[in-house]
Amino acid sequence: MLITLAAFWILVLAGATRTERRQAYARKPVAAWVLDAIGLGVQGGLVPLIELGLVVSGLRLLAPGLGGSVRLPGDGLVAGFLLNVIAVDYLYYWNHRLLHTRLLWPVHLVHHTLNEMDVLGTARNTAWTSFLVVYVWVNGAVLFLLAQPEGYAAGAAVTASLDLWRHSELTPQPQSWLARVLDKVLVLPSHHAWHHASEAVPGNFGANFSAWDRLHGTWIGGSRAPRRLGVTTALPLWRQLWWPFP
Repeated sequence: MLITLAAFWILVLAGATRTERRQAYARKPVAAWVLDAIGLGVQGGLVPLIELGLVVSGLRLLAPGLGGSVRLPGDGLVAGFLLNVIAVDYLYYWNHRLLHTRLLWPVHLVHHTLNEMDVLGTARNTAWTSFLVVYVWVNGAVLFLLAQPEGYAAGAAVTASLDLWRHSELTPQPQSWLARVLDKVLVLPSHHAWHHASEAVPGNFGANFSAWDRLHGTWIGGSRAPRRLGVTTALPLWRQLWWPFP
């Protein structure tokens, strides 16, 4: 939790040093501020409470004998970390693709109203969309089952921090050594911008690693930035928050 909180404020403050970001905040509509604030509150406050309170506590009541019953190789730290950042990341790839199907797109559409990469918009969503994301239920269940949950918890914190970074505008310069090192491994903000592009075929569904999109043919690459980001909706604010169906 502290890792993710530190990452959030570092990204916010780093963005605020840029004139373009301050100007973007000045012209940001009130409705967008409301959506982003509620989304951050849900993702940063309610979701951890559900993971630890509802899922873990519920499993303790339903299956107390299973608590701490799974031991990972070694001291469990490295294996637990990799379990989260790799295996759960792959689950999320498919979860994210499902959110782009015709049936579930309405509950994900609000997230795609972001018209520029902005860390504050990371959690912009219909208020209950988080309940459809695999992290909420899988993380709580795995933390309950593991005898050594610390490595897995650290992986979850890193994944959440990468999610924040992926939605920021702080991406490595395309031809820099850092971009060349990270480009083939991680989903960079410049990659995720294509996921939010108005012009693109849906793709780049991965969270931590680009390997899943490359493997399944949903990768969108290229050195240029998309011309425009975001989709538009005529839904009033209350429907974007609670009932986004047409």
